[in-house]
Amino acid sequence: MSKKNQSKADAYSFFSCIEKNFDKAARYIPIKKGLLEQIKACNAVYRMHFPIKIGKEIQVIEAYRVQHSHHKLPCKGGIRYSIKVNQDEVMTLAALMTYKCAIVDVPFGGAKGGIKIDPQIISVENIEKITRRYTSELIKKNFIGPGIDVPAPDYGTGEREMSWIFDTFLSLTHGEVDAIACVTGKPVSQGGVRGRKEATGLGVFYGIRELCKMKEEMLSVGLDVGLNGKKVIIQGLGNVGYHAAKFFHDAGAIIVALAEREGAIYNKKGLNVSNVIIHLKNTGSILNFPESKNIEDTEKALELECDILIPAALENVIHKYNANRIKAKIIGEAANGPVTPEADDILGKKGVIIVPDIYLNAGGVTVSYFEWLKNLSHVRYGRMEKRFSENMNTELLQVIENSCKKKIPIEEKKMILRGPREIDLVRSGLEDTMINGFHKIRDLKKSLKIENLRIAAFVLAINKIIDSYEKLGIFP
Repeated sequence: MSKKNQSKADAYSFFSCIEKNFDKAARYIPIKKGLLEQIKACNAVYRMHFPIKIGKEIQVIEAYRVQHSHHKLPCKGGIRYSIKVNQDEVMTLAALMTYKCAIVDVPFGGAKGGIKIDPQIISVENIEKITRRYTSELIKKNFIGPGIDVPAPDYGTGEREMSWIFDTFLSLTHGEVDAIACVTGKPVSQGGVRGRKEATGLGVFYGIRELCKMKEEMLSVGLDVGLNGKKVIIQGLGNVGYHAAKFFHDAGAIIVALAEREGAIYNKKGLNVSNVIIHLKNTGSILNFPESKNIEDTEKALELECDILIPAALENVIHKYNANRIKAKIIGEAANGPVTPEADDILGKKGVIIVPDIYLNAGGVTVSYFEWLKNLSHVRYGRMEKRFSENMNTELLQVIENSCKKKIPIEEKKMILRGPREIDLVRSGLEDTMINGFHKIRDLKKSLKIENLRIAAFVLAINKIIDSYEKLGIFP
């Protein structure tokens, strides 16, 4: 694509993409226009500037927190650190969170935050200063709290930043018994939940796996049922892309290409994801990985032959200028908004199945919900039932052995007797959520004869939000 076309793609309003999809979905919903306008609008936008002393100089930091919907409280959404952060982006991501939570039955309103910095070139000490000051600004305006607005990690942030947010909140809100629930994505030692780090990537895997079980859909794109042997390309090897790649690889899929900012690597026989990560840590780049071909233009990796394409980086990477060259039969939107509306139309005419972001990357907020519940209950998952389950299983196994007059091998016995750990319960809840969400979208698509899964997902989300407003009423 030419630089001119690239700049057009980059300048595309992310928020307008969501509005276009919302309007397409609204055609299937017989409801008063005023309520639809309320659901579409962002309820509160907090734009702030605050000073930070870096060395001997004072730097003014631009930051945001957007609460898209208050139909459920608290609001929920990540905080991203990026030099590209702007109000349009944060508003869009907050809107996506609203619809995402509705689809997977997580009782939160959507929110999002962002700080306009490049964490790659700022010292850890200064990132901590910025994070803590940002948190204090949110507290001043009542934009954070266990029952108000609960942030989480996003692009450029992680467990470290969430710990700083929790500590700052705890320091400035004395006597708040549920303060630990003011933020999710924390380290396990600070009230985090096991399984949160890989949750989004695992949710992507569960969603695509469920699609690939559907004979009707697989026939429509000329593929066999199941994941085994399917060729997969993943763009973005951050937390989401890495874990998605790992779970697909473990399920028997062939990862033929991996793409990062500096370029991509390709091997038609498959790439070992764990070895690629070791190579990345040792060299600082995925390029020149043994027995793979380098692709200098990372966007070209999206256009390679494959069965499943997983964009897990940034928005608008598939647009009207490259959509015709996409050869994948299934696109799983692990990133937020990787496909523009124009590209959506082009790919739809080609018969490509797109599994939309507002469903597919909901694994993170689902497990964040589990962490929030854990924090409010002040008890670890599995603590009360693990030993009870093991004792009951032991007694049951003893009865079976006595009845059959045969001993079960020790290793098999250990596997059968083991009670559920926290990570087992978290992953079970995530799997159930993603499977149920997929079938609700698919069933709605078929019953209303909706053109694709994305619009069906929006219809599902909007209907659930409408139900909340109708049951609650409008105050005053």
